[in-house]
Amino acid sequence: MRDDLASVPWLGLIEADHQARVVADLRVIDVQPGEVLCRVGRAAVWWLGVIDGLLKMSNDSTDGLPITFTGITSGGWFGEGTVLKNEVYRYNIQALRPSVVAGIPTDTFYWLLGRSIAFNRFVMNQLNERLGQFIAAREIDRLTHPDERVARNLAALFHPVLYPGVGERLRITQQELGYLVGLSRQRVNEALTALDAAGVIRVEYGGVRVLDLDRLRRYAA
Repeated sequence: MRDDLASVPWLGLIEADHQARVVADLRVIDVQPGEVLCRVGRAAVWWLGVIDGLLKMSNDSTDGLPITFTGITSGGWFGEGTVLKNEVYRYNIQALRPSVVAGIPTDTFYWLLGRSIAFNRFVMNQLNERLGQFIAAREIDRLTHPDERVARNLAALFHPVLYPGVGERLRITQQELGYLVGLSRQRVNEALTALDAAGVIRVEYGGVRVLDLDRLRRYAA
């Protein structure tokens, strides 16, 4: 549990007595590929975060086709908007690989909001960054060139605020990236090759290292 706690980015920001409540209430589980943690229409009873792994936030369109909103990787906490509004989930959260996920009950989430200025600042910043992420996602939807779509989706996964556990290297397979981008593994491979040649990333065994995040965010084929 102590190693898991070190991977919770907001825990060290809050007061010691508030940390004690979180440590007592925090739960950590292992999830397997394909397992659904949150499902459309279900009530939110936990605020969740990724200790290690890769999740997919998605929904189905009106014609039944899956729509992927974003990936969620190490250090990322999600669903605070749903918890704050006391709503049911409007999206599914599914594991793309074996992952370790932590959560605190919504009662603990509200308890912290009522007592911790530091926690309120973290949540406010999280909501602001998430808004920017989804605005960017709308822009990505309009991109027609596969290389640009892969670049922008990769850049989103290297977000230093939303996913502080990633660092400069993201462990991800081409198949997993294809699930997030909506492209075949072969086409993702071509895009990664082009991005590597452009010097914005380096493709490594089992993952991708970002060399220039600003250029990756603005990449144009």
